[in-house]
Amino acid sequence: MDFKNTSAPLNTITYDRNVVDAKTENIYEAISIISKRTIQINDEIKKELLDKLEEFASPTESLDEIFENKEQIEVSKFYEKLPKSHAMAIENWLLDKIYYRNTEIKE
Repeated sequence: MDFKNTSAPLNTITYDRNVVDAKTENIYEAISIISKRTIQINDEIKKELLDKLEEFASPTESLDEIFENKEQIEVSKFYEKLPKSHAMAIENWLLDKIYYRNTEIKE
């Protein structure tokens, strides 16, 4: 997923409940699907961040190296400025980018 090009809001906003649960006709099911996607997005972001920070890791770190590593600080700041994973998951849900199915319904 491309986190840089997301249009998810940085602030908390209120959504119309009828819009959120329109696809499932059950608000609890919709929230459950969104929360599972939130966990997936959060895991992807965490893995990507750790991979990038690992590039800057050195086996012996002194205090001077910790304070002078500007690239590592910039990478961390970028990820701090991203929208929260739940905002990205709601955006995915509203834009029909999440595939889901009800296993109780036989096709």
